[in-house]
Amino acid sequence: MIDGGLAAIGGFVALFVLAVLRVPVGFAMLLAGLGGIAATVGIGPAAAIALQSPLRTLTAHDMLLIPMFIAMSALANHTGLGRELYGAGQAWAGHRRGGLGLATILASAGFAGICGSSVASTAAMARVALPEMRAHGYAPRLAAGTVAAGGTLGILIPPSLVLALYGLLTEQDIGKLFIAGLLPGLLAVVLYGLAVSWVARRDPGAAPRAPRTPWRGRLASLRGLWAVLLIFTGIIGGLYLGVFAPSEAGAMGALGVAVVGVVRGRLDARAVRAGLTEAARTAASVMVVLIGALVFGYFLALTRAPQMLVAMLADTGLPPWGVMAAMLAGYLLLGCVLDTLAMIVLTVPITYPVAMALGFDPIWFGVVVTMTVEIGLITPPYGLNVLVLNTIARDVGLIDIYRGVAPFVCVDLVRLILICLLPGIVLWLPSTMG
Repeated sequence: MIDGGLAAIGGFVALFVLAVLRVPVGFAMLLAGLGGIAATVGIGPAAAIALQSPLRTLTAHDMLLIPMFIAMSALANHTGLGRELYGAGQAWAGHRRGGLGLATILASAGFAGICGSSVASTAAMARVALPEMRAHGYAPRLAAGTVAAGGTLGILIPPSLVLALYGLLTEQDIGKLFIAGLLPGLLAVVLYGLAVSWVARRDPGAAPRAPRTPWRGRLASLRGLWAVLLIFTGIIGGLYLGVFAPSEAGAMGALGVAVVGVVRGRLDARAVRAGLTEAARTAASVMVVLIGALVFGYFLALTRAPQMLVAMLADTGLPPWGVMAAMLAGYLLLGCVLDTLAMIVLTVPITYPVAMALGFDPIWFGVVVTMTVEIGLITPPYGLNVLVLNTIARDVGLIDIYRGVAPFVCVDLVRLILICLLPGIVLWLPSTMG
C-alpha cells in the first residue's frame, strides 16, 4: 500500500503516459484507475470494481439517456431539419447587414434543440449555411467562423450530452441541468448575433445583404419549423413539468425525430439503419469513457486527492472566487489541447468537490464548466469544431477559421463573466421547477 497523495500523482502520470501512447481516453482512465486502486487497497478490490463497474454503469436507468440523445442527434442529421431552420432564418433576416450570419446562428440554436452535439451541429450547418454565405459574397473568414461558433450552441442548449455527463458523474438532477442551460444558451445566441453585426458594420464588404424575401415567402418558411418546435418544447416542457425523466425525454426525442423524418419521406430504411449504426458506435465509445471516468473517480476518492486539494487551496488564503477563477482559467487552457468529453470526465472528479467545498451551487457550476469547455471547441490548436469545419470546407485555411471565431470567443468570455456576476441567469428557471 502506498500513500494516497503519491498514488494520485502516480495515477495522473500513468494516465498522461497512456494518452501520449494514444490509448483511447476511456481505456486509459480505466487502466490507470484500476492500477491505482490495486496499488492503494489491493488487487482484490480492484478486480471486484473491474467486474462490477461496467455492469452497474450499463444497466443504470439514467444511462439510457446517452444512447437515446445520441440516436436523436444521428437521426436529425438525416431529416433535413437543419436546412429548413436555415431557410427560415435566411427569409427573415437575410436582407439585413450580416443577415445570413444571423440566420446561421439562429439555425444553429434551433438545431441544437434537437441535436445535443456540437460536432453534429457544426457539420450540418457547414453543409447548409456555408455555401449560401459564400455564394452571397461573405468573406470566408466570417462565414466559417460563424458556422464554427454557432455549432458550440449544441453543447449548452438542451438536450446537451456534456450536461448529461456532468449530471451522471456528480449525481445531479439532469433535468434541472438542462433547464439551467436555457437562458445562458439564449444569451449566447444574442451575443453571437451582436458579434456578427459588429463585424458586418466594421467591414460591410465581408457580409453583404441578401435579397429581401417577400412576406409570403417569409410566412411560408415558418411552415417547416413546426417539427423542431414540437420536439424541443415536448422535451423541455416535459422535463420542466416533471412529466418524464431525462432518459424518457431522450427516448421521446429520438422517436419524434424518427417520426418526422418518416412522415416527410426523408428517413427510409437505409437512412434509419445508417443513423442507428452511427448512434450505436458513438454511444459505445461514450459509455467506455464514462466507465473509465467512474473507475478513475473511485480511485481518486480512495486517495482523498480532492480533500487534500481543498485543504491545500485553503492554506493559500485565496478567496472562493479566486479559486474558481483559477479553475476556469485551467479549463480554458485545457480546451486548447483536450477534447470536450475528455475534459469533463478527467477534471470533474477533482474540480466538483473543490467547488462544493467552497460553497458554489452544483447546478450553476455544471453550466459554467460546460460554457468554459464550450469555448475550447473553437480555440487553437485543438478546436474540434474548427477541425470538423476544415475537413468539410478545405478551401478555408485553419488560420482564417481561427481568426473568424475570434470575435465569438471574446463574447463567450463576456458571457462567462456575466454568468459569474449574475448566477440567477442560470439558477432562476431550475428554482421554479417542481
